[in-house]
Amino acid sequence: MTSTVLTSRTRIESGLRARVAARSAGRILGVLVLVVSAVLVAVPIIWAISTSLRTPATSYDQPPAWLPTDPVWSNYSAVFEAVPLLTFFINSIVVTGLIVVLQLITSTMSGYAFAMVRFRGRNALFAMVLATLMVPAQTTIIPVYIIISRLGLVDSRAALVLPVIGGAFGTFLMRQYFLQMPRELGEAARVDGAGQFRVFLQIYARLALAPMATLAVLNFSAYWNEFFRPLIFLQDSSNFTLPLGLVTLQGNFGTGSVSIVLAGIVLALLPSVAVFLFTQKYLVEGVTVGSFR
Repeated sequence: MTSTVLTSRTRIESGLRARVAARSAGRILGVLVLVVSAVLVAVPIIWAISTSLRTPATSYDQPPAWLPTDPVWSNYSAVFEAVPLLTFFINSIVVTGLIVVLQLITSTMSGYAFAMVRFRGRNALFAMVLATLMVPAQTTIIPVYIIISRLGLVDSRAALVLPVIGGAFGTFLMRQYFLQMPRELGEAARVDGAGQFRVFLQIYARLALAPMATLAVLNFSAYWNEFFRPLIFLQDSSNFTLPLGLVTLQGNFGTGSVSIVLAGIVLALLPSVAVFLFTQKYLVEGVTVGSFR
């Protein structure tokens, strides 16, 4: 009897040790994956910053000098002399800001409707919305351009804003969060006489601030760096957004200074980095909210 108990105890202890070892190995593997991913992301950025502080003649030295011995800070002032960078910044801020605000409004409202409002054909309509995620922007750019052209909006900021007011990804994201919220809150408010829009605005929208912040950061990052649509719709350099305007730093046939080009790219990165640093708390909260019930 005693030997049986000891054997069972030994098996339990060995099983626990195996689980602890497996968890430790999993954590170590996870840390290694994160470290490798961070290096892969950081190295190009570090190289860009380093090269932006060198002369064109030393930009392609082999092996590369990660820390320039004599930084050339004038490359950054040369960017402002070569192109109207401030104009490009303003255009990007206006276009990206309008897109972020309008997508927050439309995605939050549509996500709430698909999650909380019962109406005929809701699931079929939502499936159609999701199906648009499978359609690349390149396949719809011609009909969109024709519509924008007939509205007389080509070569304007509105040409970049209007076609993306509603977003399928934002609708899906907000719907998933609203589905996890208790319906009893809305039902109690309706008993007290609140209408559907008031329930949405004063109850559910306030509870969805974290996912809204996540959606805002993702949209800002995507549309701040957008190049394809501005290249199609914009012609006058005074309307260029930052990614499109920085292309002019290359010069004809790519004869521009690579150091000045990378200095412009580093300047273009600063708003995205600032937005991430100031909203990191809300971004993490938005990603993790709803993970635990």
